[in-house]
Amino acid sequence: MPRHHRISVALVLCGLLSAAAHAQQRPDSVTRADTARPAAPPRPAEAAKTPQLDFSGVIFANWNYRTDRAARAQNRFDVERAYLNFRMPAGDRASVRVTADVFQNTTAPGDAFYRGWAFRAKYAYFQFDALRGGGLTATARLGMLQTVVIEHVESFWPRWISRSALELNGFFQSADLGLAAQIGLPGKRGEIYATVTNGPGYSSRETDRFKDAAVRLTFTPFASATGYLQSTALSVWGYKGAIASRFVTGGVGQVGPVGEGLQRDRWGVFAGVRDRRLTVGAELAKRIEEGELGNNTVASPRALIDSTSTLVSAFAVVRPLELIAPETRSPLAAVVRYDRARFNDDTGPAQRFIIAGLLWDLTSRLSMAADYQQLLPRDGAPGADAKTWFAHFVASF
Repeated sequence: MPRHHRISVALVLCGLLSAAAHAQQRPDSVTRADTARPAAPPRPAEAAKTPQLDFSGVIFANWNYRTDRAARAQNRFDVERAYLNFRMPAGDRASVRVTADVFQNTTAPGDAFYRGWAFRAKYAYFQFDALRGGGLTATARLGMLQTVVIEHVESFWPRWISRSALELNGFFQSADLGLAAQIGLPGKRGEIYATVTNGPGYSSRETDRFKDAAVRLTFTPFASATGYLQSTALSVWGYKGAIASRFVTGGVGQVGPVGEGLQRDRWGVFAGVRDRRLTVGAELAKRIEEGELGNNTVASPRALIDSTSTLVSAFAVVRPLELIAPETRSPLAAVVRYDRARFNDDTGPAQRFIIAGLLWDLTSRLSMAADYQQLLPRDGAPGADAKTWFAHFVASF
């Protein structure tokens, strides 16, 4: 075949191959089976999973009017507390809680810098659920956490009316920095709660090398029953602590530094019943402490003194209309409380505290109370009688 004929045939073959390839890409060249099956839509990008934040809070506010002679009819509006709770999971079986607490420093000279309200941390801890579900549960916490018994008592007593007796009388604070473990007994028969903490409480940094250990055993023997007995709780707790001597570093003219700690022990029992119609609670607590006399010098030697304080408290919240007619839901309740604290069982100074009032639920999350509170120092205790009328309000959200 002549050369120019071979070139012509090659060009024709290339053109045919190009046309065939173009025909395969045309829509009308798609087979009937392919036209019956629509193309799958593109898969959307998977959304990022963000842990859910659980936010809640509660605010306490009041107006109070003092009628005792020392106060000379003082009155004021006050926001006692506002708690903002933030909870979030931190992976499987772990979570974090941070509670911000609004407060006002009302004691000189601490209020010299700022006399308004400020936020501070009340709780800030990690939690790991070692066992959950089934019968036995176990939880560990690390950080700024609940102390051994105050929050337990406040699950019966309305904290927005007044602080619990233990906290009000300075046994220890409601939160501290440390480590805690909680074990729930099978069948909701109770719990064991143990802590090891710094000791000064959440409102102060660590002040010495000593740590305080505490444990509470709570039994709910009628958890499977019905009615009032179902919520019955019986608790016994103990607190073993120590604080540094005020002569721990020694000083000019002193005999020398004092390294051993001073005893700071507490123990108590609590019994309560929590029902909407009737809530009652009673507790007995002891505080055993060592103190120091003298200046740790040759002329004024250091001497230890022992003191034991006793606290008795009882309270009740009653909804009389619901007691008479259990099928009704009444917003009205009456509240009473009586505390008796003896500061030193040997020397005798004592203090009594009385609360009486009426509560009214304005909504399911907003309540108010009109109550009277009286503080009565007795047997040589310092201070004068304090008589105060309150209009308390609490809102949870």
